[in-house]
Amino acid sequence: MLRWVLMAFVLGQGMLSAQVLNGIDVLVAEDFARLKGKKVGLITNHTGHDRQRRATIDLLHSSKNVELVALFSPEHGIRGDKDEKIDDGVDEKTGLKVYSLYGKTRKPLPEQVKGLDALIFDIQDIGCRFYTYVGTMKECMDAALENDLTLFVLDRVNPITGVQIDGPVLEGETDFVGWHDVTLRHGMTVGELALMFQKEKKIPVRLEVVKVKGWKRSMWFDETGLPWTNPSPNMRSLEEAVLYPGVGLIEFTNISVGRGTDTPFEVVGAPYVNDLEFAGALNRLGIEGVGFIPVRFTPDASKFKDEVCEGVNIVITNREKCRVVDIGIALASTLHKLYPDDYELKRFHRLLFHPATYDAVDRGTSIGVIRNAWLADVKTFIKRRQEFLLYQ
Repeated sequence: MLRWVLMAFVLGQGMLSAQVLNGIDVLVAEDFARLKGKKVGLITNHTGHDRQRRATIDLLHSSKNVELVALFSPEHGIRGDKDEKIDDGVDEKTGLKVYSLYGKTRKPLPEQVKGLDALIFDIQDIGCRFYTYVGTMKECMDAALENDLTLFVLDRVNPITGVQIDGPVLEGETDFVGWHDVTLRHGMTVGELALMFQKEKKIPVRLEVVKVKGWKRSMWFDETGLPWTNPSPNMRSLEEAVLYPGVGLIEFTNISVGRGTDTPFEVVGAPYVNDLEFAGALNRLGIEGVGFIPVRFTPDASKFKDEVCEGVNIVITNREKCRVVDIGIALASTLHKLYPDDYELKRFHRLLFHPATYDAVDRGTSIGVIRNAWLADVKTFIKRRQEFLLYQ
């Protein structure tokens, strides 16, 4: 009986979400009319596909209304299977040149876009400030402006919702993993961010966002009916995407965040950690919507490869209420407190981009006090972003 109830629920969810369409689906439904007669370059990877998993590369290449001339790939490469610098290459199926934007350059070069009318961006982001695909989009906006091209952004849903905002607003100089003064979890789509960049970063490029249809800001990815594709080698589930704005904060420090295991960003540990002690300290903080289970694991790659690590398995128990950035701060603060001679806090600032929070963690300040110090800037960000929001 339970099996049939579950099947009915899943089918019902599918019917409710059947009209959620990403930008590429909208373009296909229009038969690429807005691109008619244009020569284009496509910035994409393996996540660039429609609801039927047909690659955006193939859809554009086979269309009679548009001429696909060149491809550009972000971090992890055109197929999303690399964790190192990427070289230029050739797409085997279409024979098109693939220019790397994560190697010698991060911006399309003038000779690579010569003769084009437009650039098209179609990559699935995960809604976290230090995920690099939006940094790539910003570089492509600059390239489009400098070479008098139109940039089309094929918008995609924010998988961790468009309503949850968390973490401090970036302070200081921007870079590829800190591309604008937004919160760590910004609750925006790539199309909305492009509009924000156009105005706030003063990039007066010709910009057209192909909007998502049928998505509401409160929707999580698993409520859309869209097929999941791992956005990068170590982003293997929606659960990991939810955790990433918190857990990812500490991965430049000397701790394993689960790379080299089956559950990256769900386990955290190191050889110098005592799993029972660590889990107990974290659970006593009482962070809503999450629990910490003591575990031992042995990564087969990345930090502490082939070494037994003790640490925690992080379990989200209520994703609506869990403020995931608190998890990252709690991890860093607890490691610094319990293992001051082993844990190297100094690299915690690399993805945080907020000196006051770093200093507060160093001093052992409580999470509540740290969070209260962000409030004014977060409220200002919420007001700033309002004019760029495309969806209800």
